[in-house]
Amino acid sequence: MKATSIKYGLYLIYSYQQKQGNMLINELSKQTGVPIPTLRYYENYGLFKGASNEKVTTNNYKNYDESIIEKVEMIKGAKEAGFSLSEIKKLIDSWYNKHLSRNTKVEIVTDKINEIDSKIDQLKKVRRLLSECILDIEKGDC
Repeated sequence: MKATSIKYGLYLIYSYQQKQGNMLINELSKQTGVPIPTLRYYENYGLFKGASNEKVTTNNYKNYDESIIEKVEMIKGAKEAGFSLSEIKKLIDSWYNKHLSRNTKVEIVTDKINEIDSKIDQLKKVRRLLSECILDIEKGDC
């Protein structure tokens, strides 16, 4: 088989996928700004799932539709807000399966805010102790 026919075949597959609204992981990475290894980790963790084309048995390529972009953006935002991957997984599973009421969603986010406020208080105490330590060192007490 000639290299040009292989390239043409890949081009046809790519064109078909684009028409179907599907993309390969490299395109998902470009559109979300998340590196490919991170996306693969998230997928292996169960945060989202790509679809394999059963008609193609020569590769393990997975296709990702537009809804995955939304999930990845949600993952990015939740990570920035301090949610762990296990918390994000529970949140996504419930959020996208419509198992969470509006009140429950608000409660989850409020709980995370309270957790963050608690961490801020702890960090302020540590900062105060370190500042006192500096003063003791400067006085020669330490």
